[in-house]
Parts: sequence; C-alpha cells; structure tokens
Amino acid sequence: MASTVFIQTSFPSKSLTKSVNTHFVPSFKLPVSLSFKPRTGRCFSVRAGLIEPDGGKLVDLLVAEPERELKKRDAALLPRVKLTKIDVQWVHVLSEGWASPLTGFMRESEFLQTLHFNSLRLDDGSVVNMSVPIVLAIDDSQKERIGESNRVALVDFDDKTVAILNNIEIYKHPKEERVARTWGTTAPGLPYVEETITNAGNWLIGGDLEVIEPIKYNDGLDRFRMSPVELRQEFERRNADAVFAFQLRNPVHNGHALLMTDTRSRLLDMGYKNPILLLHPLGGYTKADDVPLSWRMKQHEKVLEDGVLDPETTVVSIFPSPMHYAGPTEVQWHAKARINAGANFYIVGRDPAGMGHPVEKRDLYDADHGKKVLSMAPGLERLNILPFRV
Repeated sequence: MASTVFIQTSFPSKSLTKSVNTHFVPSFKLPVSLSFKPRTGRCFSVRAGLIEPDGGKLVDLLVAEPERELKKRDAALLPRVKLTKIDVQWVHVLSEGWASPLTGFMRESEFLQTLHFNSLRLDDGSVVNMSVPIVLAIDDSQKERIGESNRVALVDFDDKTVAILNNIEIYKHPKEERVARTWGTTAPGLPYVEETITNAGNWLIGGDLEVIEPIKYNDGLDRFRMSPVELRQEFERRNADAVFAFQLRNPVHNGHALLMTDTRSRLLDMGYKNPILLLHPLGGYTKADDVPLSWRMKQHEKVLEDGVLDPETTVVSIFPSPMHYAGPTEVQWHAKARINAGANFYIVGRDPAGMGHPVEKRDLYDADHGKKVLSMAPGLERLNILPFRV
C-alpha cells in the first residue's frame, strides 16, 4: 500500500452525537507495524503552531511568590487534611494544568460526569475528556473537624502546608461504584485500588486549589519535571510545528526507538517542517514490579547520549501522574494530559495502561481496546492517534 497523508482532525463539537467518528491517522507501512485507519470526510492540511489546551487555556493553581507567606499564615488557621504521597502527586498534576480545565479536586458533579461519561461538559457546552476521577478522600473524623468551614489546609506527610482548598464540597465516596466503573472489575488485587481506595475515607472533598509552592521531590529528577507551560515554551523555542508524544513506564527498547524515529520521518514526509518527540515516562505511583523511575530515566538519558534518539528533536520529561492500570479508561487520561502539554499526535501500543488480571491467568483488558477507545473517545477529537504493534 502506498504511503498516505496525515489528516487534520477537527475541534471538538459542542454536543455529543450518536454516530461514531474515529480519528486514526491514515494507513502507511512502517517496519514496526505502525498501522492506521483512515477517517472519511477529512481534508489533509498541515497546521502550524501548538494545539490549544482543553478549555482554551492552561490552568495554573500556584500562588504567586509574593503572596506565599501570607497564604501559609492563612492556612495555619484552617482545619487540616493530611495528604498521602499519591495525593501530593495529584496536587502536582492539578497545580500545573495537566488536568485543565479542572481547578482542583473534583466536586460531585465532576466526579459523576467522569465516572459515567469519561468527560466533562463546560459552561459553553463543549466537552473535554476526563476519564479518571481526581479526588481527595477524607474519613469521618476529618469531616467532623472541618465542620462548617468552607476552606481547608492540605498538609503533606511531613505536616508541611501544601495547598488551600477553597469553596469545598463534601460528598459520599462510592468506592465500589468508583472501582467498577474505572477498572471494569472489582476483583481483589488491583494495585492502585489497594494503595489508595480500599482503606480510604468514606467521604470525598472537592474544591478549588491554591498551591503554595511548586511540588518538588528532591530525588535528583526534578529537572526533568517540566510543566505543560514549560513544555510548550520548549516546543516553541525549537520551532515545533507538530509534537508527537510517547509514554512509557518501562525502558525504551529497539522497537520503540525505531518507531519514534520513523514516525518523525513520516511526519516530515507529510509536510511538517520540525516535528518534535515528547518522550514522556510516567513518574507518579507505579506498582512494585515496574522498573523504578530513576533507572528508567538513566536509560532514557543514555538513549539520547548514544544518539539512538536525536537530542535536537527529542524532549524527555516526566509526567507526574500516578498510574491506575485501568486500561482503556486510563489511556484516555494519558492522551488528554498530553494535549494540555501541546501534543497533537499520540502514539499508543498494545494494551496501554493495562496489566495482568489480579486473580486469573490472563490480561485484564483486551490488548486492542485501548487504541480503539482512543479513536472514539469524547473530547479527544483534536488528537491524532498513532496506533502501533511491535
């Protein structure tokens, strides 16, 4: 089959229709079996500039530096909610705008839309993708201490004030429904569920975040944790006219490297002048048997140092999100967050965000469902999906 061109996808419609409109990039042959399905009724055009973030602008929840001491004194007078390490990772995600247009932990209306529709409807009627709940759980005693206050201070495991949550809403935490709808099963042994949900409180607290200071981990890797704003600035500095993102939670192997270099060549063939690769390993919570982030980053640096990937056309950065292992549901979140970072192409492989079934000897999800779901997901119409099989 002759090589064909990439299509320019449309912007999201302001209402959902019953018809299914996939948005795979058209087919061409690659040595690692990067396969595409055409969309009908679309004309090819190469469009300069970065894709707009969801909602039209990136959310920035960091308190301005001159106001930070005042906010700390303000927080000292408020009821406190203690965060887990994974909660802090979600504060990081929210604060930098990865989940734009979310402005804090979800209130009940956002939580229910996420569970039931994998999307949020905005005030103007448009729809953005949101497939995993970003919520904060509290227990009965915390709820009682909060009382009638409409604001709380969020503190980390060292009792350091991290943020203030404003205009709060407290509502029931339907754990079983949350697990069933996010993972498609309530089987025991789901890593994220056991880590964050099973023993969590029976209430969820949502509201608008004011994050006191940038989240830092002091693990030697903070220099790789570029925010969506910083990534967009870097892409603009490099004069990128397309950004193609690839997420890994394991080291790069030869098939991955071949895929990424060949994808850039094909984008050049299609008329783009300077497509840039965002190599974007997940850096939040992962299960115990995944390769540790520090080792993955050493390997990614070596790949650039040895010229396997071109440092001039590759940006390596850490995506701060925790990992759910929720398969086709979670991969939508991974793709949506990369829109906010400026990516208009997203590479997806076999069984994205999947894992083995925790009880039975099989995969938890069908290996092809992730890429199929991405091609149809509400709110991801602007993103070009690049499915491949190594």
